[in-house]
Amino acid sequence: MDIFLILAEAARSAVGPVAAIYALAAIGLNLHFGYTGLLNFGQVGFMLVGAYGVGISVTVFELPLLVGFLVGLGCAVVLALLLGIPTLRLRADYLSITTIAAAEVLRLVYRAGFAEPLTNGVYGIQNLSGEFRTWNVFFDPGERYGFGAFSFSGNHMWLMTVTWGLVALMALLTWLLMHSPWGRVVKGIREDEEAVRSLGKNVFAYKMQILVLGGLIGALAGSMMAVHQGAIQPDQFKPQVTFFLWVILLLGGAGRVFGPILGSMAFWFLMNFTDKFLRALGAEGYLPFLSGPDYGAIQLAFVGVMLVLLIVFRPQGLIGDRKEMLINVK
Repeated sequence: MDIFLILAEAARSAVGPVAAIYALAAIGLNLHFGYTGLLNFGQVGFMLVGAYGVGISVTVFELPLLVGFLVGLGCAVVLALLLGIPTLRLRADYLSITTIAAAEVLRLVYRAGFAEPLTNGVYGIQNLSGEFRTWNVFFDPGERYGFGAFSFSGNHMWLMTVTWGLVALMALLTWLLMHSPWGRVVKGIREDEEAVRSLGKNVFAYKMQILVLGGLIGALAGSMMAVHQGAIQPDQFKPQVTFFLWVILLLGGAGRVFGPILGSMAFWFLMNFTDKFLRALGAEGYLPFLSGPDYGAIQLAFVGVMLVLLIVFRPQGLIGDRKEMLINVK
């Protein structure tokens, strides 16, 4: 078993496009929960409408990819309004129940038979990467860039450049917003909603704005996922994705600009390392009682134990601040 190769592959996944996509979605969730205290358990729903906004626009209506991105973002705005208008005036747990239910309902609707003319049902939509690759004027698709395990094809480098560039842009936007008067009101809502309301601020309007903004970033992550995979299918947008995003946010540190980014890199490093390590042990006969599907269960259990230990010994996350943990979720 080559432990150094396993570590190198894990490090490669920590800087890959999947880590960037999840970091992007977690930035949106950080705006919801980390800065405002909104319990959103349906961020995957925003990713779904973003991905299918691209997929349906490109394949069914034969629109340019850029228009598909705009359609996905527009769908995210509509979804945020539909979720926020009836729930944001109520207690936080109503939003959590509504979001997780809405995300699952959306997944079932998109895979239903009556939606097949648009979504192709359970078979999903393919061939979504072609136009995006034509935008690549910086890297030769036939060349490889980097060294050793950190070697990527030209198309892969282009995708990573765009996705991590979006992560950097959204992180900068978050920093600017949270250091503005608007951001201070948002953080005030997290700490004491009634105090902010007593100062004459429209708490509902601020919550709606942050729900829309975080949803737009989640939809952008879904759009990049569609481009990265070249194909989307409804069942890849299960609640498990949202729970991964929560792990990423708590791992990195909620209410911190770089928390979702570091959390995503650490999460995918751990996921890839445990997967490769367990399979290497199995290949050498050290785990004769396990079969292929069992590795995934042990992998998730290991990550779960790591998260529990983190919560016990460093509940604010890797780069979090204990002061940021005083989140009002009433």
